[in-house]
Amino acid sequence: MDAIEIRRRRGADMKACIDALATVHEADRYPAAWPADPGNWLTPHGLLDAWVAVDGPTVLGHVALTRTEDVLAKKAGLPAAELASVARLFARAGARRRGVAGALLDAVTAAAAADGVRLVLEVEDGGTAAIALYERAGWRYVGSRTDDWTTADGRPARMHAYAAPAGPAGEPSGIR
Repeated sequence: MDAIEIRRRRGADMKACIDALATVHEADRYPAAWPADPGNWLTPHGLLDAWVAVDGPTVLGHVALTRTEDVLAKKAGLPAAELASVARLFARAGARRRGVAGALLDAVTAAAAADGVRLVLEVEDGGTAAIALYERAGWRYVGSRTDDWTTADGRPARMHAYAAPAGPAGEPSGIR
């Protein structure tokens, strides 16, 4: 793959997004339980926008930007109105280690900056590759909590919250 094209998700992309998600679910059990309606799962409540990484007709990955819930805003120490959340970020199993997730994270970060909001996210404890990606990108751990669902191996989900890195002048990235 020479270049990854990142663009806004279109309605016609949904089947390919679901196919890509299926490879992730099979490889990593993300999501922990396959959703009854995967298209709806990829379009979560509070969706602001979504992007895909593509190579020709193949969807290599996906990311969504959503409104931030109060519990995550409290962890970040900022009002929810000043935040947006990264959600549904994944790279097709066969496209790993090719910069797909990083390129999608860059795209959603640029969109948040254009909207004047700071990014936050939550990741389940078992998402070690995702945690490593966020930490390499400079995201700051802001707290953990136990959620009300169980992981594929039957544990209560332990969610870790992260905030986007600070900008060069000490301002949060994404804040104008």
